[in-house]
Amino acid sequence: MENIQNFQLLWFFLIAFLFLGYALLDGFDLGIGILLPFVGKSKEEKDILINSIGPVWDGNEVWLVTGAGALFAAFPHAYATALSGFYPAILFVLFALIFRAVSMEFRAHDEGRAWLWEKALLAGSGVATLFFGVALGNVIYGVPLDYKMEFTGSVLTLLRPVPLLFGVVALAAILMQGASYAVLKTEDDLQLRCRRALGIILWVNMATAAVYFVVMAFIFPSLLSNALFYVAILLSMLGLAEMLFSLRNENDQALFWKSSLFFLGLWIAATAAHFPNLIKSVDAPHLSITIYNGSTTLYTLQVMSVIALIGMPIVIAYTIFVYRIFKGKAQARHY
Repeated sequence: MENIQNFQLLWFFLIAFLFLGYALLDGFDLGIGILLPFVGKSKEEKDILINSIGPVWDGNEVWLVTGAGALFAAFPHAYATALSGFYPAILFVLFALIFRAVSMEFRAHDEGRAWLWEKALLAGSGVATLFFGVALGNVIYGVPLDYKMEFTGSVLTLLRPVPLLFGVVALAAILMQGASYAVLKTEDDLQLRCRRALGIILWVNMATAAVYFVVMAFIFPSLLSNALFYVAILLSMLGLAEMLFSLRNENDQALFWKSSLFFLGLWIAATAAHFPNLIKSVDAPHLSITIYNGSTTLYTLQVMSVIALIGMPIVIAYTIFVYRIFKGKAQARHY
């Protein structure tokens, strides 16, 4: 029994790491997609912004696919409940991600309707970001489950105030990731506009993060005795304060990493509140799907761990390699 619990703990944190990697990396792709029409004033500037993510955006989505696959293999009960219960919302997000991908390609080859594809990129990126946050808010805050671990709510159940708050916090954080990356990859007037946008978004994140941590402490009083919660607050505050310092000193190289530090703080708070749940039951806590009652067999977890031991370093190494190859300022050319 103790052996399987160790593997259940391992895979809870590995899956959390994979989804965090997706949020940080594809987060700036989504953020730039939302910011595109607001900071890019000419076709050339918009080309630069899109080309800043062009070589990496599809690789970033590997983290999402890997995380979802790991969730399916390690915790099939949670995967089945989430997929069936959130089916309309998941389809909505998938269509948004498809429109985001298609719009970048169509914009490059359908110049007469480039304005339309830019709006599709904005809408796809914004909708996906918002609903990712709402989905996370629902599994942490809780949804109605029956004794079969099946979702008994409706689409409107997913749109309650607390999950919507998670969506707004996610949207603000993703915008900051996107603006930070845009400052890193651009020059001249475009960079100046991105820096100004980042300054505004930074203050928005200060407000949303404050509400987020207060609400988390109110909903989950046990967090007040959890050291990780205070670590999360410290990391988020440090990230925001350091970003202010870097903006004033025009230290563009550090902005993205400090934005990621802020994001890490938000993620740690959510993880601390959620553990050991996978999908919380809002009506009856004993019906919640946890890492202990929702996992697969010990043998499967052991095999997955061997695969992860080989595969994870490859994914991380590939990610580092790609970003080293495409480092530097983006140019207005097509990849």
